[in-house]
Amino acid sequence: MSRAEALPGPAGCRTSPLWTFGLLRSELVTTLRRWRTLALLAVLAAVPVLVGIAVRIETRGGSRAGGGEGPAFMAQITNNGLFLVFTALAATLPFFLPMAVGVVAGDAIAGEAGAGTLRYLLVAPAGRTRLLLVKYATVMAFCLLATLVVAVSALAVGALLFPLGDLTTISGTSITFAEGLGRALLIALAVAASLVGIAALGLFVSTLTNSGIAAMATTVGLLITVQILDQIPQLHALRPYFFSHYWLSFADLMREPVYWDDLVRNLGLQALYAAVFGSAAWARFTTKDISA
Repeated sequence: MSRAEALPGPAGCRTSPLWTFGLLRSELVTTLRRWRTLALLAVLAAVPVLVGIAVRIETRGGSRAGGGEGPAFMAQITNNGLFLVFTALAATLPFFLPMAVGVVAGDAIAGEAGAGTLRYLLVAPAGRTRLLLVKYATVMAFCLLATLVVAVSALAVGALLFPLGDLTTISGTSITFAEGLGRALLIALAVAASLVGIAALGLFVSTLTNSGIAAMATTVGLLITVQILDQIPQLHALRPYFFSHYWLSFADLMREPVYWDDLVRNLGLQALYAAVFGSAAWARFTTKDISA
């Protein structure tokens, strides 16, 4: 089915919520069918597999994994495979997950312009504001899907390679396996929410050019730059305002009681980035001369 056939007809649908849902469905299907998207998800799913196998090989002789090094929770994987979920999310969040989101977000508008389909989408009729909202919703859906792919892959590998059962929190208290699964779900949702800022930034960059490759490269470049700046001690006054600064605060969900301060700061910071760069994307896109 072509993109034109996937969209509802334009007659009388300019304000119909059903037409908006149809457009969103078309965007989701189109995004998930791209080989690039499938490749990104495959890479994300492979990370927990590689981590799990590496830990299994390292501990085959009875030694303890991690040795104080590596992502958080690494040393606990051999005791409980559920910790592989937390470790995999900690390993992918600094780069792999945001890079994947940056690629999808950067291509959202610029890719349509480069392919010559953006004008058709606006004539369909979508309206620029509605189309931008649908594009952002699609990127956010990908954020959640990508995070769940990592979590589910890690849970499956952890169950295959390591024992499961009650687990010990960072605070030293014991919780049941069912409660641990609940915490894992909350952590996955927190990680997905942590990607809101980079998603909005990527969408804004995507409105600045007609080249999808340029938008994706710029977004990933900004991601790397911010990550580097966040490690410079001399920028301590600015570091709390970088979108990546509180990304690993999800570990506080494994404390008893849960430490909410950094988690709330992270959600607030992501909302701020979404508001600022979402507004900038709207201002740019609604006044942009669409020639492709």
